[in-house]
Amino acid sequence: MKKKVLIIEDNNDIRENVSEILGLAGYEVYEAANGKGGVDLATTHLPDIILCDIMMPELDGYGVLHILHKNPETAAIPFIFLTAKAERLDLRKGMEMGADDYLTKPFDDLDLLNAIESRLKKKEVHKHFYSRSLDSLGNLISRNDGLAELKKIIQERKSRLFKKGQVIYYDGDKGAGLYLLLSGKVKTIRLAEDGRELMTGIYSNDEYLGIHAMLTNEPYTDTATALEDCALCMIPRDQLEQLLHASPEVGREFIKLLAHNIREKEEQLMQLAYHSVRKRMAEAIMRLHRQPSAEKDGFKITREDLAAMAGMATETVSRTLSDFKDEGLIEKKGSLITILEPEKLAKMKN
Repeated sequence: MKKKVLIIEDNNDIRENVSEILGLAGYEVYEAANGKGGVDLATTHLPDIILCDIMMPELDGYGVLHILHKNPETAAIPFIFLTAKAERLDLRKGMEMGADDYLTKPFDDLDLLNAIESRLKKKEVHKHFYSRSLDSLGNLISRNDGLAELKKIIQERKSRLFKKGQVIYYDGDKGAGLYLLLSGKVKTIRLAEDGRELMTGIYSNDEYLGIHAMLTNEPYTDTATALEDCALCMIPRDQLEQLLHASPEVGREFIKLLAHNIREKEEQLMQLAYHSVRKRMAEAIMRLHRQPSAEKDGFKITREDLAAMAGMATETVSRTLSDFKDEGLIEKKGSLITILEPEKLAKMKN
């Protein structure tokens, strides 16, 4: 089947030229001369990728991206902005909103085709991660009809890509549903009254975000941000509520996960209240070391994120890590930390 490309561009010459190039390259092309028309075509035809100008009458490119990301059917479609050189300062806004790439006008045929092929390949890679994650949901899949139905719901959802540093949801946002992390890492934080960040969790492959908000029907109580490029599947609240009413065993599984999360939060509070700086740092890096996604040669984390995780100042983080390195407990190169003596770190006393 031909891949479908939607181009949203108010300049007739540019739109027709791009359409002709893509048609010759074997793509099925849909054209829209403004943002509103582009949204209609996107929801009707569900293209494989979207090219969209930023500055347009009626509805600009940011508005198009915002509307499509709110629709579960179009949220995961790769989105490339077309921009004039004068608009490059505005690109950060678009990338933070979830755009995948941009092309600066004027661009040549090769740049256009390479950008599209690159994004479509990345989409296929994430589909591979998606299938692998579904296969590994052992604790939520059994012979039981309710748990099988949960897997079916997840399989039917599309994954959405988030770039490093992009916010997935904010503290206080209404809980729209449950997120399953397919690849990458996500952190959740809360802000103290003095403005300092406290990291409440780090999530990796096959873990769920937003369980508490889903079960209590309350807003999210922390802010979730991508620590690295990642893919997530969002299961809408209404679908989950129907399943929970029909299949109590699914609710029991999520309650188990929530209880585990609460237990981890309690341990974190105990550490912040009673443990020394050295012990808090040791426990923080050991939690990262034990994560399934940790590499053999170590894990990467910024000084600021580690400070938020251990509840201390960034200067204290640097000093403590330097001490650990001098004592031969860890190896540190930039943001990469390798644990050399896990037993000593795990048994560190106050």
